[in-house]
Amino acid sequence: MPAQTLAAQPGRWLWTCREGFESHLFEELLWADANPRLLGPALLESERRPDVPPAFGRAAEKVIATWAPAGGAQVPVEDILDALSGLPTHVPWVLRAFTPDSERGNTQAGRAEALEAAVRAAIPPHRLLEEDHRARDAGALLVGLCVAPDGVLVAGAVSAREALSLAPGGRRRMKRAGESPSRAAMKLEEALDGLAHEPGRGDVCVDLGAAPGGWTQRLVARGARVVAVDPARLMPELTKNPKVQHVQQSAFAYAPEEPADWLFCDMAWRPQEVAQLLAKWGRRRWARNLVANIKLPMKDKNPLLLRVKQILVDDGGWEGLTVRQLYHDRDEVTVTAHRMR
Repeated sequence: MPAQTLAAQPGRWLWTCREGFESHLFEELLWADANPRLLGPALLESERRPDVPPAFGRAAEKVIATWAPAGGAQVPVEDILDALSGLPTHVPWVLRAFTPDSERGNTQAGRAEALEAAVRAAIPPHRLLEEDHRARDAGALLVGLCVAPDGVLVAGAVSAREALSLAPGGRRRMKRAGESPSRAAMKLEEALDGLAHEPGRGDVCVDLGAAPGGWTQRLVARGARVVAVDPARLMPELTKNPKVQHVQQSAFAYAPEEPADWLFCDMAWRPQEVAQLLAKWGRRRWARNLVANIKLPMKDKNPLLLRVKQILVDDGGWEGLTVRQLYHDRDEVTVTAHRMR
């Protein structure tokens, strides 16, 4: 790790990740011949953006300009506006300042907030799109200001339709519902937030390894019917819910009576065995959509993920596969896919 944050190079791609996973993202970018460079905790850059998004990259934007003034002096707003002047103005902008998701990066939150307010005040209001959830439909440009430690500031941009995440720096913070039994509910909410469509009223969902019911609870709240598969007990409120069918059985032994619209899985189990289970569901066309959480080993994370992808696609026939370490994921990744019937 560099002793101080390094300045990104204009024309290259700036990547954010979870602190402690820089080496895994570096390895993915290296395998893709993207010529990566480590800039500091939770920050990397690469010569190009791979066609297949790396699992450990939360967000990526093309670098427009970088500043690293001596003594960490504040960069004048006029200099930032001058750097942004070459960006297209025929599409709306979504402007956000963010910090790296690291212990040192989080100390820059106040600086980032003040900088965003200053730059926003200097841009004509009609140029800015406030609702980031509309960014892709509006063809907007995500304009990011990465406020890093050691006085480093990076300006970058990426089309919303090509962005890995619409959240600043890829940190999509989901609010924890008071009645949710665990952090698992937030993981599911973040996973669904990135999908083109999500389960709704009337959809049939199977939740493998459901107990104590964090994912089942959020699916029912959306109006879906859920078959919760787990030998352990669910929350009392779920056992009384007419939209929930609790099957007290191992997920590996369970077979559905009819195909489901969605398959969900968040099991603390060996990743290759979970992948083989999910592949069986795809191969037998037991579900049309997949959202699953895969736990990662302490070592050899990237080779393991390659094997998981191979199992899901080659053995399971799942299509449109994405593998991402989301903000609410820890030593795990979230997998999404679909299967045409």
